Amino acid sequence: MKFTKMHGIGNDYIYVNGISEDVCYDREYIQKISDRHTGVGSDGMIVILASEHCDFKMRMFNKDGSEGKMCGNGIRCFAKFVYDHGLTNKERITVETLGGNKIVYLDIVNGEVLSAKVDMGEPIFECSKIPVALEYSRMIDAPLTINHVTYQVTCLSMGNPHCVIFVNDVMGMNLDKIGPYFEHSHYFPESVNTEFVELIDEETIKMRVWERGSKETQACGTGACASAVAAMLLSNRKRKITVQLLGGDLDIEWAKDNHVYMSGPAVSVYQGEID
Repeated sequence: MKFTKMHGIGNDYIYVNGISEDVCYDREYIQKISDRHTGVGSDGMIVILASEHCDFKMRMFNKDGSEGKMCGNGIRCFAKFVYDHGLTNKERITVETLGGNKIVYLDIVNGEVLSAKVDMGEPIFECSKIPVALEYSRMIDAPLTINHVTYQVTCLSMGNPHCVIFVNDVMGMNLDKIGPYFEHSHYFPESVNTEFVELIDEETIKMRVWERGSKETQACGTGACASAVAAMLLSNRKRKITVQLLGGDLDIEWAKDNHVYMSGPAVSVYQGEID
């Protein structure tokens, strides 16, 4: 199976052209090729497929083999893949995902995609739609007790479920200890991505993320969108801010049409073939 290793600010995936390649979706196989010691090494696998409704369809799998609904960094690289590999010549493409249909605008320089802007859609705050298994309509700056500790959380969906927590020192957080309690909490029936966010200034926030199925990653595009929206809701932040992640920066805008737009780089690392 031919593949391309790609990353968006350190959030890396194995990309496979499922239109022309036979793809193995076995959970143990995805775990094997995603392993950073004995496999290709990645946060999971993303597959390019044909779509009846959009230009393409994206399926994404976490490094534990579970299927996710959406990946913000992944979809930028997805768009770069289809353009750079000659599957499209469009500068605006539509992509079908389990988290809804997305529009991606390509930044092309000398025939190569360097970055992309993604219309991530509208944030969803209704607990029943995120989902959050609590008898609240919304959870915005609301108390939630996890492992005997009470946090102030903001829950929303940006194609994936997110739980955003503001902290004073994000780099001092022990995500390996805290993250699994959120990921496996019965409050989140489809699990959850948990973002720990530090407010830097009115145009900047810093974020670390514990992703369901992948543990801590260098970046999370949908998580950056969720964190930016939460910051705009709860503090004096502009409607366009920079989110600093371990792997780099993303620009997030919550526009007047209520859609969230994410802009950032997309990078091809290398191509290979797996037996």
